[in-house]
Amino acid sequence: MIRFAELAISATLLVTTTAFAQQADKPVLKGAAAFGDWRADKPGVRRLIGPNDLPKPYVTKSVSNSAGLAERPADAEPKLPPGFSAELIASGIDNPRVVRVAPNGDLFVADSDANQVRIYRLAEGSAKPAEDGIFAGNLNQPYGVAFYPPGDDPQWVYVANSDSIVRFAYGNGDLKASSEAETIVGNIPASHHWTRDIAFSPDGKTLYLSVGSGSNVAEGMGKEPKGGLDAWAKSQPLGAAWGSEDGRAAVLAFDPSGKNGRIVATGLRNCSGMTVQPATGALWCVVNERDALGDNVPPEYAAAVKDGAFYGWPWYYIGNNEDPRHKGERPDLAGRATIPDVLMQAHSSPLNIAFYEGTTFPAEYKGDAFVALHGSWNRGNRTGYKVVRLLFRDGKPTGEYEDFITGFVVSNGEVWGRPVGVAVAKDGALIVTEDGNGTIWRVTHGDGRS
Repeated sequence: MIRFAELAISATLLVTTTAFAQQADKPVLKGAAAFGDWRADKPGVRRLIGPNDLPKPYVTKSVSNSAGLAERPADAEPKLPPGFSAELIASGIDNPRVVRVAPNGDLFVADSDANQVRIYRLAEGSAKPAEDGIFAGNLNQPYGVAFYPPGDDPQWVYVANSDSIVRFAYGNGDLKASSEAETIVGNIPASHHWTRDIAFSPDGKTLYLSVGSGSNVAEGMGKEPKGGLDAWAKSQPLGAAWGSEDGRAAVLAFDPSGKNGRIVATGLRNCSGMTVQPATGALWCVVNERDALGDNVPPEYAAAVKDGAFYGWPWYYIGNNEDPRHKGERPDLAGRATIPDVLMQAHSSPLNIAFYEGTTFPAEYKGDAFVALHGSWNRGNRTGYKVVRLLFRDGKPTGEYEDFITGFVVSNGEVWGRPVGVAVAKDGALIVTEDGNGTIWRVTHGDGRS
């Protein structure tokens, strides 16, 4: 018996060591070499962008270069690393955005343009829905979805509209909301960046809400708040904005009842996706940075959000880089902006993040995070339109990220898919939504069985 145990431990160590060796063997594109476009994308391509790799502002002109949407070609499927496959769950959805997995395994999908939350119950080990329907309607651009209390027996489903957070009474297995919407947080500013994500702390005591900025770089905010800058800085969290941007470009926190609101962190131009890292309990954001400074500046990013931290917007970016459009306005904030954990290529538009804690992907994926890159308009050579994997070791990010799903681009002028939502199903499959052609996919490894 001891001999068999020793062999099992040796085999585990061999698999783990081999996995890390395989990761280390993959070439990493660094610095300027990491600034490619969609033609360089393919599963396995790995990038590392550091704070010192940023070009100066205006090295390239700011351009408007949105991709046209094409019908999904008949043979088009997501491209994946060897050993992985993708199956279509559903298509023809108006605007599938965030996807979240209920404790019983049902998929809740925010169909934002249709103002509803859809639900899918998949047949065991399959992408085929056994049941589907509308969980709740009459919403207002719903996006984030969360279950409360966290754990196996939630009593409520929380939904983040563009202007409010509402909740519905819920029991495991409910396919339709059993109550009217109850407003928990109201009067959220809804203009410009409207994607509101929500998440609960592991202990269920804190409800987090992300609120993006109301502009690119605070064009309508004014140079000073009423009462003067000094007084504002002394009375508000570090880096807090004012005027039309008051309470925006920030992560907020509330009790589950929606009371006792406060600002957790500031300077996050548009945190469109939030999640809690299972291994550490840390809250993570993926952030769309500002436009019109050039093709490769500033990077988008993922960050473990620290309480009381300031991430730069609109005065600084990626540490102490001053935005030239706000030069000299906030010398008091110089050197005080927190540098994010993982930098991603500028204008790739990260919209959602999910940590992988399943057991059906290869062992080296456990603890890593998947991020959906929607693609953006402000770059001469388009990038994004893919799902990437952020690499972690011992719960900490390495700073590297790797192309995981590509194949959504048809040509230099058209795309058929724009990834938005990522979530890990109870059977370990990765669920991905895209709103170009309104499809939902189930990604598995091997034979796809749990």
